[in-house]
Amino acid sequence: MRIRFDRGTLVLEADAGGEDPAQIPGAAWDDEVRAWRVPAEAHRELAVRLADSAVRISDAVVPRRIDGGWQLPALRWYQEAALASWHAAGSRGVVALPTGSGKTLVALAAIARLGVAALVLVPTRVLLDQWARALAACWPYPIGRLGDGDHRVAPITVATYASATMWAPRIGDQFGLVVIDEAHHVGAWCPAEVLEMLVAPARLGLTATPPPELGVLGRRVGPVVYALGIDDLAGDALAPYVLHTVPIELTRDERLRYRELRGRFSAVYSELIRALGGATWYEFVRAASRTVEGRRALEAWRAYRALLGYPAGKRAALRELLARHAGQRTLVFTADNATAYTIARELLVMPVTHEIGKLERAAVLERFRTGEISALVSSQVLDEGLDVPDADVAIIVGGSASARRQVQRIGRVLRPRDGKRAVIYELAVGETTEVEYVRRRRAGLADAQLVAGGFA
Repeated sequence: MRIRFDRGTLVLEADAGGEDPAQIPGAAWDDEVRAWRVPAEAHRELAVRLADSAVRISDAVVPRRIDGGWQLPALRWYQEAALASWHAAGSRGVVALPTGSGKTLVALAAIARLGVAALVLVPTRVLLDQWARALAACWPYPIGRLGDGDHRVAPITVATYASATMWAPRIGDQFGLVVIDEAHHVGAWCPAEVLEMLVAPARLGLTATPPPELGVLGRRVGPVVYALGIDDLAGDALAPYVLHTVPIELTRDERLRYRELRGRFSAVYSELIRALGGATWYEFVRAASRTVEGRRALEAWRAYRALLGYPAGKRAALRELLARHAGQRTLVFTADNATAYTIARELLVMPVTHEIGKLERAAVLERFRTGEISALVSSQVLDEGLDVPDADVAIIVGGSASARRQVQRIGRVLRPRDGKRAVIYELAVGETTEVEYVRRRRAGLADAQLVAGGFA
């Protein structure tokens, strides 16, 4: 049987007396080329199947090997353990380690030790730059880049999810390993089709927060082969920390407004959920958007969320906390950009949002690293991926119930330093939906090393 790569698939052409491609699981007939096709990712299983059946194979799909030249720092004990677990699982699977613990180094070591061409997939242009720099610092040859205006393929290439979607049909046979950073996005931001179009038999997913149900991630990359949480590494690879919840009270007018908006939303929400038979949030939003009453309910939901995002009590608490930690590098997290910009104006804190260009953002982070700027405020940009200089304090002014986001935000201040003890504050308005958000985020953190104050 002859096997060749074509547009993200493998074309199977039978020899006389060989195995019938129609019997290969997942094979589909293509009238255009008069041959059978399977997804490119099936190459590994296909090769094993044909080898076991003693079928003569002419395989044009052979990802190249790469020479040495790597200069990597020594791995920590848990990084070596993660790599060993991944190799033991057939060089497939997900490694889950906290933000700031060195997942990138695990991947660099995997690429170096496997010795095959590798493609690294990342969600953002910021991460494209960071991975390209990390690889260039350890490997003496040019690094390929796909994304942010770059279209250069090399034996080791970094690509954004979006660029990989376009390029995979052309280059899917060139890599023996694919690394997926922020792998919890597989199946959503990172389309499953990208991984289907890659031959790469070795697959490594990196995340701080694997989803409870792996689903597409498990099928396309593999199971979680190694996992540690923040508290497994706090005081060792991560700084010890203390987490405080600061209860906030609404003013009388704010509370009346909250109750009015919450009541308006809840009435429609309860009625629609009953009518839809236990719909998801997205199904509710779709249904509510079709009626005047439903749209008013959604407006009320947005309004009370905005009210809880930065009421007078949070304003006062944030001002006091910034004064208490003056001179310490502090990250302030909000639920939205509007609140981030309000804080920037009122308290003269430098904002970092997606609206700020790459060069300006890099300059801001450098000023933060040197101590010229002592505080930054952001809604999402600092949550995931961005390489933030060492910080000591995190103040979570607002957010969602997402445990994943909480883990990523806390991880931003856990880079270890001699004598360091990170401090995290989360501000939450009592007797509102924020109380439940706090409980759900704490459940995601599991066994917090030290929890002080608040609703816990």
